[in-house]
Amino acid sequence: LKGDSPRRGAGARRAARVGEILEALGIGDLVHRHPAQLSGGQQQRVAIAVAMANDPKVLLADEPTGELDSETAAAVFETFRTVNKELGVTVVIVTHDPMVAGEVRRTVAIRDGRTSSEVLRRLVTDEHGEESISEREYVVLDRSGRVQLPPKFLEALGMEHRVAVDLAPDHIELRPDGAH
Repeated sequence: LKGDSPRRGAGARRAARVGEILEALGIGDLVHRHPAQLSGGQQQRVAIAVAMANDPKVLLADEPTGELDSETAAAVFETFRTVNKELGVTVVIVTHDPMVAGEVRRTVAIRDGRTSSEVLRRLVTDEHGEESISEREYVVLDRSGRVQLPPKFLEALGMEHRVAVDLAPDHIELRPDGAH
């Protein structure tokens, strides 16, 4: 029987998988449109759906919102959150856009070819039920014991060239050279 062939069964499973992905990403109604009939945001969500077709564990996205307006970019980030939460895929976004940081839970900065800092964000609720984002920045200690301090910290304290360093019982103190 033709309907029972393994090849036909795989095609049906594949079609069902495509339908699930398109529906999960909110673009199931676009299945019969051609690329020229799609907006930039729809095209980007379709590209994400295509990337999901082989059930990856990790999705790499290079500047995924670079050509999109802020409203459309927000919709694309919502799609990435759906991919992460509902489909269980780790999403790695590479960008130079600092605004992207506010859209993700974890940001790893690379400076001079090395990991320099990591920012972790989480949703917190205060005693009045108000939600906000808690953000904690960490610097990375390299194999030689070096750290790259965030430029905003250096600028805020006017740190240049040399920095005074002192060891306290439970922490290290850094101050601009000449500060007492």
